[in-house]
Amino acid sequence: MKKESGGLYGVKNSGIHGKGIFARTNIKKGIKIIEYIGEKISKKEGDKRSEEQYEKAMKTGKGAVYVFELNKTQDLDGDVPWNPARFINHSCNPNCKVSIRKDRIWIFSIKNIKKGQELSYDYGYDLEDYHEHPCKCGSKNCMGYIIGEENRKKFEKLLEKFSGKK
Repeated sequence: MKKESGGLYGVKNSGIHGKGIFARTNIKKGIKIIEYIGEKISKKEGDKRSEEQYEKAMKTGKGAVYVFELNKTQDLDGDVPWNPARFINHSCNPNCKVSIRKDRIWIFSIKNIKKGQELSYDYGYDLEDYHEHPCKCGSKNCMGYIIGEENRKKFEKLLEKFSGKK
């Protein structure tokens, strides 16, 4: 992973959802772009805040949950004004990836990103309550729901089972 450079991104309105982060310049694959920052909290507090944020999002239609699993005992609540990384939207065909190293959450590029492109990563949600997380990324391989790549085959099989198709 290459070193982070300043001025790589800016926040503006997104066609995916609300606000997004967009490349201000061409970004090469393997660049550390931004740190996801916020308040370190206990797992119990993380669960509580996640539920509160989700309920608020359902009422307002704005961003949803900004709580990240940091390690075995702590979460990180990124719902703070000084965390622009909270605006990075999910995509089923992402150009970034999350890396947690030494209790710090970094977003780095996994593809070359052109100036003006929106940054995105796979939120990695499991299948539990998938119907509560519709996806609006518009990519060719979009499943219609925010489901992590590692769960997409299971989801396809689940759909086949319910539709009776093979």
